[in-house]
Amino acid sequence: MMKTMNDSKLPPSRVAKHIDALPNSGIRDFFELVMTMDDVISLGVGEPDFVTPWGIREATIYSLEKGHTSYTSNLGLLSLRQAVCRYVKENYSVSYDPVQECIITVGVSEALDLILRALLEPGDEVVYHEPCYVSYPACIQMAQAIPVPVTTKQENNFSLVADELRQKVTPKTKVVLLNFPNNPTGAVLTCDQKSEIAKIAVDNDLIVITDEIYSELTYEDQCKSIAAFPGMKNRTVFLHGFSKAYAMTGYRIGYACGPKDLIDAMMKIHQYSMLCASIMGQEAALEALQHGKNDRELMKSEYLMRRNLIVKRFNSLNLTCVNPQGAFYVYPNISSTGLDSDFFAKSLLQEKNVAVVPGTAFGNHGKNYIRCSYAVSIDDIELAMTRISEFISEV
Repeated sequence: MMKTMNDSKLPPSRVAKHIDALPNSGIRDFFELVMTMDDVISLGVGEPDFVTPWGIREATIYSLEKGHTSYTSNLGLLSLRQAVCRYVKENYSVSYDPVQECIITVGVSEALDLILRALLEPGDEVVYHEPCYVSYPACIQMAQAIPVPVTTKQENNFSLVADELRQKVTPKTKVVLLNFPNNPTGAVLTCDQKSEIAKIAVDNDLIVITDEIYSELTYEDQCKSIAAFPGMKNRTVFLHGFSKAYAMTGYRIGYACGPKDLIDAMMKIHQYSMLCASIMGQEAALEALQHGKNDRELMKSEYLMRRNLIVKRFNSLNLTCVNPQGAFYVYPNISSTGLDSDFFAKSLLQEKNVAVVPGTAFGNHGKNYIRCSYAVSIDDIELAMTRISEFISEV
């Protein structure tokens, strides 16, 4: 008897093994559930609640009115690269050539993907810290390399301890990936800590990728970039963008600065895959660098007030919370409730209509933590914390 299609066996997976093995984003899975509900107060989204400042939006409109709708150089507008390099020198104490050492990308996410693919070969190891932004281990795996996490701890304010990093370095280690101020903890690195990490990189001939997307949102004294430390400029790729500090998430404009050979390699991939970032977004980013400082500082001062409020409220509930020194997240410890992070987050959502992100989305050691964004209004923070207080009292 001839077999029908329904009788035949399912074909083997046609997806590449290293892609098939990737887990779904813990944040995305959770917010699929959030989207099915009404009247939710969300402390989960890592996005400014401010509208992009008017001057930047006006520059976008003006770009269209002038008919600037074409491709740009693969590297990006030279005027923007020049402004980026001036900005990096003034604020991070490291100088780059805008012609040869800077590339404009479609968000920092593309910049990270480009440099990982440009650097890594199968079997190479990348040491990074957890908890971390959910994309890091996945991007490393997509580059067919091996992610090697170093767990940061609450007792160390979630900073990366140099001795613990050193223990993870092997002959296969090629890259150290950093993100401070950190998502999800808000942790920062001191100058002494950066100096120790820089020494490890030099001693072991490692490349450092530093994701500085939250660096303008540093609430205490800011240290220079690790790229500015002795021996580091030629082994560091500096990633940054406009999404967080300027409330420009939808513009998708990022950039990378680094040694010419690495920028050239990134550009090869970029020119065949993405070609260039949008010209309207690039001209808006130029406006942000030239005239956006006041708006940026106003948003930062508002985040600081919100941080102080939400940290105080969490600590009053015995959900101990390291005071974040940067970004716009808190990472409270919920172990006093006896609940793990996934159950806590789902129950809080279902019972009190408050969305937070379970700590397990940011690494295997996050079961006792949740991430909450304070990029929401004071009123929403107050109401959310009242509901969280009620939830805990009913556990």
